[in-house]
This record gives sequence, structure tokens and C-alpha cells, in this order.
Amino acid sequence: MRQGIVIVNTGNGKGKSTAMFGTLLRAWGRDMRVCVIQFIKAETGNWGEIKAARKLNLEWYALGDGFTWTSKDLDESGNKARKAWALAQEKIASGMYDLIALDEITYALNYGWLDVKEVIEWLRAHKPPELHLIFTGRDAPPELIDYADLVTEMREIKHPYQKGILAQAGVEF
Repeated sequence: MRQGIVIVNTGNGKGKSTAMFGTLLRAWGRDMRVCVIQFIKAETGNWGEIKAARKLNLEWYALGDGFTWTSKDLDESGNKARKAWALAQEKIASGMYDLIALDEITYALNYGWLDVKEVIEWLRAHKPPELHLIFTGRDAPPELIDYADLVTEMREIKHPYQKGILAQAGVEF
């Protein structure tokens, strides 16, 4: 029987979601049932990864309202994060998936929209043992790091933005 692992991609550097996308694609390539729930990316977004997901017919949900630092209504952002978590709970408990990615969930935990201890308690009680979970986002709470089997910290060393180069389509979004 497969042993599901819990992966956390965190840190200030680029590549947390990108690493998750690579793992997701690897799993999909092995005919595993995959699902992505994005906690921050706007429902109306049309980012490169969403376009690819449509072309590959991947189950993908962008349920946020955009970047938290530009939100005009953080209460509504919190409501959207709680709805994303409710969907995640449904998908996790269903037993229908091999890998589920919770992209940028750490923001919901750090803003207090979701309680990290309650999330972990729920996962301990309901996550199927063979299910792989990936959590992404900056500043992963210590409780999530302790719960995880694999934690990678992306550390920024150099970024094109420091030279005035804006985010590039197809590379960063």
C-alpha cells in the first residue's frame, strides 16, 4: 500500500508553487488522480498554470480574490479562504484522489482565517493514509512544519525584480 506523504514548500524565494506543479504533473503522468485548490489566486485569473490545467483536463480550483496585499476587503478574502478549506476537506475526505495540492494555504493560516491546529487535527482524523498532500506558501507555521513529512524552504538569493525586471509571463505566472 502506498504511504501518503505531506509536503510543505515554504520560504521567501520563488518556486514554491512551481515545485508543487512539477510534482503534480509527475503524479498525473503516472495516472494518479490529482486536484489543486488555490487559496489566493483569483477565481477570475487566467494564469499560465490555469491555462495548462484546462488543456490537461486537471481538476483545478482558484478560489481566492487575488494577492492579499492588494485586497480591498480582507474579511471577504477570509471568507473565500474558508470556502476553499471547506472544498479541500470535501476532496480530502472523499478518498477519490492520490494527490491534492493546497496552493498558498499558508496565507490563510497566517492571517488567522484558518486555525492551523484545527486544520492539522482535522487532517489527522480524516486524511486517507495513502493520500499525498502538498501545502505551499511563505511562512509555513511551525505546527504545519512539524506535521509534514517533507519540508523544503525556498530562499531568495537574487531576483530579477531587484534589477527592475517585472514578472515574466510563462515563467512566473
